[in-house]
Amino acid sequence: MATKLWTGVYPAATTQFTADDKVDIEATKQVFSALVDDGVNGLIILGTCGENNSLLPEEKRAVLTAAVEAVGGKVPLVTGVSELTTARAIDYARDAEAIGMDALMVLPAMVYVPTPEELQAHFRAVAAATGLPVMLYNNPPAYRVEIDVATLDALQDVPNIVAVKESAPDPRRFTDLINRYGDRYQVMAGLDDVALEGLMLGASGWVSGLTSAFPRESVALVAAADRGDWVEARRIYRWFMPLLHLDAEHDLVQSIKLAEQIMGRGTERVRMPRLPLAGARRAEVTAMVEKAAATRPLEVAAAA
Repeated sequence: MATKLWTGVYPAATTQFTADDKVDIEATKQVFSALVDDGVNGLIILGTCGENNSLLPEEKRAVLTAAVEAVGGKVPLVTGVSELTTARAIDYARDAEAIGMDALMVLPAMVYVPTPEELQAHFRAVAAATGLPVMLYNNPPAYRVEIDVATLDALQDVPNIVAVKESAPDPRRFTDLINRYGDRYQVMAGLDDVALEGLMLGASGWVSGLTSAFPRESVALVAAADRGDWVEARRIYRWFMPLLHLDAEHDLVQSIKLAEQIMGRGTERVRMPRLPLAGARRAEVTAMVEKAAATRPLEVAAAA
């Protein structure tokens, strides 16, 4: 593979649907392939933007198989593990490994808010069921569970829990985690509108939502950060920021898929209970994407 795990840009890729609400495997493959062709360093398959919890078990396995067929071996493939129970998460983790995923992004069990002991037990059980490396996903605003330092302290003896996707909106977390753990856990920026702050503070890479619509700019942003060109990184980030704020909203999936559609990279179809954006919100997001498309910073730099 061209890149190793947990470095660079990993878009949380979307799952595409047909007009009659079936998973559109061919369109989903095209989304995956186009992102890789545009230079991303890995893919998150069936994360939040992939509508993991809206898919049936057999649909999830079909999407993983499609990802391996489309881009397996070209970049690392990481799948979200987002299930109602630990037993289902174990089954999914085992199947994902057998299908050919390279790593797992493990969430707390859905709906139920666990005690710290329950959270640790869930992560331990899923990690023990697979030989794949595991990244824990910390997103307290979305999932009402914080993966705090006490939990990370307790899990240090689990050898294949190796990374944390940090989506808390407080950039101080990056420094606190790196100070506390050194290189024990790789830390990836996971919230789009704190991504540059995370990279500047030592995040090894970026799990991104809006990369699905603007991958080349995302790759250029991380490349600038990697080479210490903060002037260029800030220039791209400031252009991107109105769209990046969408990643912190509850309708992020609809907004990102609408952005993909406008940019000719997919459709805005989502599975209920989500509905496509409508009315003033749709007009607002459309205007934001169209403005971004008209002022793309790489084209501006090339023209200069």
